[in-house]
Amino acid sequence: MSANEKRTILVVDDEPEIRKLVGAMVSTFGCNVLTADSGEHALTLYKHNKGPIELLITDVIAPGMSGPMLADKLTELQPGLKVLYISGYDNTHVVQKYVVEKGHQLLSKPFTVDELQTKVRELLTQVASGSA
Repeated sequence: MSANEKRTILVVDDEPEIRKLVGAMVSTFGCNVLTADSGEHALTLYKHNKGPIELLITDVIAPGMSGPMLADKLTELQPGLKVLYISGYDNTHVVQKYVVEKGHQLLSKPFTVDELQTKVRELLTQVASGSA
């Protein structure tokens, strides 16, 4: 990702420490970062953002609107939006049904900066090349 390719990534997690940490990690990759503490907040940020969001990074399980529910709503508004789920519960029914079976990417908590950067680059490369 070059400096002239400022891509916008939306990070959603209800835990403030994780949201801040993931947001800070992603910003070191040269991306614009929007952070939200809930699905509702994320939808508001999306609607007020001036350009497309290239990647949604969201926790799978969240109070109110789950990560998969948020992803469904955002992909209705922006088809082709890439989604990276993060979860400390990588072997639950919800993760299997809404992440693995739908072919989405999952990064299990805890993860390193390098692991996150690898997934983000992989997904943004798919966006740039237009592949699914």
